[in-house]
Amino acid sequence: MNGRLLITCHDRHGIVAAVAGFLAASGANIVSSDQHSTDPEGGEFFMRMEFNLAHGDLDALGRAFSQEVAERFDMRWRLTDGSIPKRMAVLVSKEDHCLVDLLWRHRRGELDATIPLVASNHPDWANDVGTFNIAYHHLPFPNEPELIELLRGNCDLVVLARYMRILSADFLEQVGVPIINIHHSFLPAFAGANPYQRAYERGVKIIGATAHYVTEELDAGPIIEQDVARVTHREHADTMVRLGRDIERTVLARAVKAHLDDRVLIYGNRTVVF
Repeated sequence: MNGRLLITCHDRHGIVAAVAGFLAASGANIVSSDQHSTDPEGGEFFMRMEFNLAHGDLDALGRAFSQEVAERFDMRWRLTDGSIPKRMAVLVSKEDHCLVDLLWRHRRGELDATIPLVASNHPDWANDVGTFNIAYHHLPFPNEPELIELLRGNCDLVVLARYMRILSADFLEQVGVPIINIHHSFLPAFAGANPYQRAYERGVKIIGATAHYVTEELDAGPIIEQDVARVTHREHADTMVRLGRDIERTVLARAVKAHLDDRVLIYGNRTVVF
C-alpha cells in the first residue's frame, strides 16, 4: 500500500520526529518526505510524506495517527491511498487543446487517474473523446442541475479544460470536489473576449497561463501552477494565440498531475506545491 500523508500546523519543535517515529512504529517505510515552514519560530508548517505499508489498514492507521500525533500538534491533515487512482471528470467548451492534451497524457500513463466522463456545452468533441473510450455528455448551457447530477458522486476532481462558463456557488457546493481551471495570465488586464488580440495591440512582452482552484470569486482561487513565454514586436496576435495555447495545456497538465499526486496543500488563498 502506498500511503500519502499531508499535514498543516503551526511550526514547533518535534513535528518531523513525531510523524516519522509514528510511521516507523506502525511498520511503514518512508520513501519520500518534504516539508516547508513560513517561519521556524511560530510560522505555518507543511509536510508531505509518502510511505509503503506492507501490512495493516490505512483507516486504522489514520485513527491512530489522529489520536497519537495530530491532536497533540493541532494538525490539519489528510491521508490518502496512492495506489487508488482518483476519478477525474473533464469539462470543455469549443477549444480542444487542453482536453486532447489531458486525454493523451492520461493514455500515456502520465496522469494517475481514471476519467469517467467528459462533458461539454457543445457537441463538437464527441468523436474525438470516443476514440479514447471515454463517455461524452453534451449538456447545453445553462443546465447546471443536470451537470451537477452527472458529476456528484462520480468524480474526485473536476478539470475545466477551457470550459468557458461561469459556475455558480451552488454548483461548487453541490459537486463538492476540487475544481481546477486554466486561463491566460492576462487577467485582469485583458479579461473577456479576444485577450490575445488586445494584448497584441497593447504590445505585451510576455504571455502566460495560470492554473488555479475554482472558488466563488471568479478567477481568484489559490494558484497551483503558472508559466510564461517572452514575445516581441515580431509576433502577431495569431502567433500569441498559438503560443498561449501551448502554455495553457502544459500548465494545466502540471497542475492536474500535482493534485492527483497529492502534492498540493492550500493555505488561505495560496498553495504549497511539493
